[in-house]
Amino acid sequence: MTDARTTPTHALTDGTTMTALAVPTSTDRAGGATTLRQLGLIAQWQARRLATWLPLLVVVQVLLSVTTVFGYGLLVGDPPPAAAAYLATGAATVTLVMVGLVMAPQQVAQARTEGSYAWMRTLPVPRWVFLAADLLVWSLVALPGTVLGVVAGAWRFDVDLSISAWIVVAAPLVSLIAATVGYSMATVLPPQVAQLLTQVLVFLVLLFSPISFPAERMPGWLATAHDWLPLEPMADLMRATLMSDAFTMPARSVLVLAAWTAIALFGAGRALTRRT
Repeated sequence: MTDARTTPTHALTDGTTMTALAVPTSTDRAGGATTLRQLGLIAQWQARRLATWLPLLVVVQVLLSVTTVFGYGLLVGDPPPAAAAYLATGAATVTLVMVGLVMAPQQVAQARTEGSYAWMRTLPVPRWVFLAADLLVWSLVALPGTVLGVVAGAWRFDVDLSISAWIVVAAPLVSLIAATVGYSMATVLPPQVAQLLTQVLVFLVLLFSPISFPAERMPGWLATAHDWLPLEPMADLMRATLMSDAFTMPARSVLVLAAWTAIALFGAGRALTRRT
């Protein structure tokens, strides 16, 4: 076993090297404290690996969220109150979903290509810690865009927010489901295919998902498909917590979201433990 005080390096496929983290094992401390320390170290390493790009990624998320609001505003002009409520709350959901379904799997695919993903799997760390660390980093990346999207939407469409305390659960849950689905996709599929699929998901989320408009506007077959997909329930959850006076969480959305949470966690766990 490598001593925690040493810092061996590993060569990547692009010719660069990577310094190993001094990750504590279960013999170093009690289980709970060790796991938290492992989570912190992995998250720190992931943030440092992306240090050059993190400011740009945050800017991209902010621009995506704000331009979604004003872009839809140009298309619809001054919508009626019901449509305005969908548009004002949709940007926050789009930002969280995009981070999990598009940006996170792109980074996982890149990590698989360069070799850092395989290196991390050799560390004496529970596999779920990798997912939790990435989720923490990407949630922090999405946070500024999510907040500014909500503010911009409320201002642009002149809606009154009634933010519920459950928002502290709703936003991480949406991020969790999107990230775990994206993780599973990026881990199981070849990196090139995963990156291509993320580009398809951009159009699906922005244009063909009942996030910023009600499902009744969609063709019947597409609305039926979204009855079983997690995107509409995610949007329902965010609307119910951002405008709790006007929206409630439908029982069907609760069941679909619960099922997708279980499926996503199981799928990500299997993907992270599978042999590559």
